[in-house]
Amino acid sequence: MKINRFNLIRWIAIILIVVSAVLLVFQLIQFSRLRAGFPAGTTIGGIAVGGLEQEEAANRIQQAYNTSIDLVYKDQHIHVKPTQIGFDLDVESMVAAADQQRVELPFWSSFWDYLWSKEPEPTGTPLVATIDENRLRLYLMDEIASRYDEIPESSQPVAGTINFQYGKPGSVMDVEKSLPIVEEALKSPTDRVAQLIINEVDPPRPSLQNLEILIKQILDQANFDGLTEVYILDLENREEINFAYEQGQEYDPGIAFTAASTIKIPIMMASFKALSEPTPQGAVNLLEQMIELSENPPADSLMETYLDATLGPIVVTDDLEDLGLENTFLAGQFYTGAPLLRRYLTQANQRLDYDTEPDEYNQTTTADMGMLLDDIYQCAQTGGGSFAAVFPGQISQSECQSMITYLTQNKIAMLLQAGLPDGTQFAHKHGWVVETNDGVIHSMIDAGIVFSPGGNYVMVVAMYQPTQLIFDIANVLFARISSATYNYFNIPS
Repeated sequence: MKINRFNLIRWIAIILIVVSAVLLVFQLIQFSRLRAGFPAGTTIGGIAVGGLEQEEAANRIQQAYNTSIDLVYKDQHIHVKPTQIGFDLDVESMVAAADQQRVELPFWSSFWDYLWSKEPEPTGTPLVATIDENRLRLYLMDEIASRYDEIPESSQPVAGTINFQYGKPGSVMDVEKSLPIVEEALKSPTDRVAQLIINEVDPPRPSLQNLEILIKQILDQANFDGLTEVYILDLENREEINFAYEQGQEYDPGIAFTAASTIKIPIMMASFKALSEPTPQGAVNLLEQMIELSENPPADSLMETYLDATLGPIVVTDDLEDLGLENTFLAGQFYTGAPLLRRYLTQANQRLDYDTEPDEYNQTTTADMGMLLDDIYQCAQTGGGSFAAVFPGQISQSECQSMITYLTQNKIAMLLQAGLPDGTQFAHKHGWVVETNDGVIHSMIDAGIVFSPGGNYVMVVAMYQPTQLIFDIANVLFARISSATYNYFNIPS
């Protein structure tokens, strides 16, 4: 019995061994078949390919990445094939790299993990693809932007008024900012939606040429029979207009006008150039009286005391010439009977096509006076500009800021200032002269810097009428021209 029992156990053991061997062989065959494909947890380009053979994996990858992406332009959906926009998928190299990782896995340790149902460590092969950015950019520009962008329409002047009509806003795709978003969608196997960057664009301001046309219409509607010259400089983008107009006829700008009290702006500039900081109280008092009250004796006193006792006007003119303002000069003091210190011949007063009979003592052009105001503005804003280049260390930023402060105190509620909304900061100087030979006004000028919410600008307007420039008529025209210009820079939405 003992022998029989031993034999039975032996046979049972043999059977178990054989069964185990068969099972092991079976499992080995199963594992070998599985090993022909990619291990569980394997990803290629973010696509799960565990259990798939190379061809199957390649097909799955291509199916995922060749699916159209959805370009979203506001509420519009545009489906586009990746190959259309320069996406090139390198499936072969990705599958080969993943297969190399599979081959490098130790066979028996992998088999042991398989026997014990141990999940293998996940392995991933990154996406290998190229994107032709130029091709993608051209597609966005030519096929999307050109079709769906809504170009804003410019604001336009309203004929017969001093106003501008607000234009139509638009929607414009930002191609450069949209590029990486589209590329990200192309490289994602699941998130195939690209929300394009769309900017809402305000209607552009009309051109300064539109403003010029509107100003000429204002003059025509008023039937003004004199000469008007205008200089306007946009202090933000540096664009400018300068034109001379009389009853439908155009003249080249740069006509010589009597500067009158606007010449006090150069006197102020030359005084600050000569003075040291802090400004002496005596000079401060004279500057206030000269600019704010527009008195002439303080101007003479400033030149006599701080420039030159006799040749102060020549010093002012020399400073202007150094700045390149060769059509503006002061040839004598203001007091009655003051001697003419020098006779100035300029390009402006030697013109033969138009003569405003400017005062031989002080003359300017709208452009000269506008450029001087620009110099003051640039100096006050940054400490740079022409003053820093031509007069280094002689006119400081704080002194330029003081000049603007003095000019803003010249409040007259007439001419250009009358056309500005209440509270608008306007740094300016105006001037006119009642001629001694006939007792009437022939020319008027107003020059200043307007600080407005829509942008700061320099504006100089000069008018001349050979018979008589009637103050009330000119005053209204100055104001309307000023209002039109302010409206140009501040078009309401």
